[in-house]
Amino acid sequence: MESWEFGRTVRRWRDRVAPDAVGLPAGRRRRASGLRREELAGLAGISADYLTRLEQGRATAPSAQVVEALARALRLSGAERDLLYRLAGHAAPGLDVVPSRVTASVQRLLDRLAYTPVVVYDATWTLVLANAPYDALMGETTAWRGLERNAVWRNLVGSGNRTVHTPQEQADHEHRLVADLRLTASRYPADHALRRLVGELAAASPRFAQLWDSDDPPPPPDPSKRKVVDHPAVGRITLDCDTLVVAIDDLRITVYTAEPGTEDAERLALAIVLGTQSLSDSR
Repeated sequence: MESWEFGRTVRRWRDRVAPDAVGLPAGRRRRASGLRREELAGLAGISADYLTRLEQGRATAPSAQVVEALARALRLSGAERDLLYRLAGHAAPGLDVVPSRVTASVQRLLDRLAYTPVVVYDATWTLVLANAPYDALMGETTAWRGLERNAVWRNLVGSGNRTVHTPQEQADHEHRLVADLRLTASRYPADHALRRLVGELAAASPRFAQLWDSDDPPPPPDPSKRKVVDHPAVGRITLDCDTLVVAIDDLRITVYTAEPGTEDAERLALAIVLGTQSLSDSR
């Protein structure tokens, strides 16, 4: 019964979301006032087929990650989000769990950066969302699952990303990430998923285990905040990289920009055009 009610509720809330409220063109030929199914699926980072099965009650037990993505895409209030979790068979995240919610006010901020590469992480450095320009710059993130979505894992165990670091820069970056994760663990001692993440990192990476047990303070942040990204189509781009912390929601928002009128700005614009076209074609 709950799986049917979950799908019915998602469909009802999808119908009430105006396209322009989520940065989509309304279009003159649109018969419905709300979002199309494929539009909501794209915003939530799931397949339209899976969303269809959810709405029709043929898919049951969506993960908490899927529920959070749908709540974010539907611009739900706190009470509505908690209801959606319950209908999916999950307890709504409490204060002792690392939050991953993007509030409506933060989402409006992200909407205004729709043409700028932006990525949002929670306090464990697990990816919450990345916009299309970010995927165009850094490579598509929508297929990442599980530990692949965690920046600490990707830097110490996985394939990393397109950012170019010297060995010392990489070592300093790893040290800062692990130190920040340790602070997060001290704030959320009851979060079982966080404890599991730390255990899996320690088992897979001797470097992580060493840094986790170290009393050495992490190196200070690079005051220049400059990052070099090696893009496969346009080459190396030097960008300003600013990370903003949303204190109440414990989110990290990283924004990549280039000084207007520079060659780096031109390369960034080209990378976004090429990447967003490629992402659109692949979907």
